Amino acid sequence: MGELTKFQSLKGMLSAESTKKRFEEMLGNKANGFISSVLQVVNNSDYLKNADPASIMTSAAIAASLDLPINPNLGYSALIPYNDKQKGQVCQFQIMTRGFLQLAIRSGQYMAINNAVVYDGQLIKQDPFKGEYVFDFNSKKSDTVIGYVGYFRLVNGFEKYLYMTVDEVKKHGQKYSQTYRKGYGLWKDAFDEMALKTVLKLLLSKHGYLSIELQRAVTFDQGTVTPKTEDVLNIDEVDVNYVDNVPESAAEKAKQIIDGEAVNND
Repeated sequence: MGELTKFQSLKGMLSAESTKKRFEEMLGNKANGFISSVLQVVNNSDYLKNADPASIMTSAAIAASLDLPINPNLGYSALIPYNDKQKGQVCQFQIMTRGFLQLAIRSGQYMAINNAVVYDGQLIKQDPFKGEYVFDFNSKKSDTVIGYVGYFRLVNGFEKYLYMTVDEVKKHGQKYSQTYRKGYGLWKDAFDEMALKTVLKLLLSKHGYLSIELQRAVTFDQGTVTPKTEDVLNIDEVDVNYVDNVPESAAEKAKQIIDGEAVNND
């Protein structure tokens, strides 16, 4: 009998009773459906089928801990393959815009939260120093995109906008994303979606109320996760490597996280 493929190994790991029990602890009666969705997503991707099974398991555990679907078509979160020079094909957990919105709403602290593409004519007035903006989304003059805006209002009345021009988003991608600089990946194929996610994520990181779930989402988003123990489902004992960022030093990375600046590769 030949050596098991990586996908066969993954199926074996997911079918283990101990694995099912762990997912049931996180998801209750939704566990079986979630495990099936992991297998379906991986089976539909030639890249994920050849990815390290342990990295898929850990990424799936992160999604389960946040109770977010991993079907990318739903827009909450996704399992993304990444080619690591040392480890080969691995899996990243990636949270999407709807996932951040869902976690914010779930915290019970947000009265309103949204993000939007801003077209020519829709930005009426701005005072970046005070962080005050006036938009009229009925005043669109053309299909030219001039920027992206995120907004929230907390239940205590505090509200905040974050507006980024197209050029500011591009500079952000150029600084923090290897795939942006190399001209492939989601930044190339879905720029608006990545820009909307970036502005919302930075808004929440800098000014929002971060529940434990939101903190976890910001920490793990688009990172390759290496368990510190043999328990690949223990996401509390892991090292996170933000492979799409190249900070000058560990100190810079720590400062980015503390400041809420471009945590991961937005």
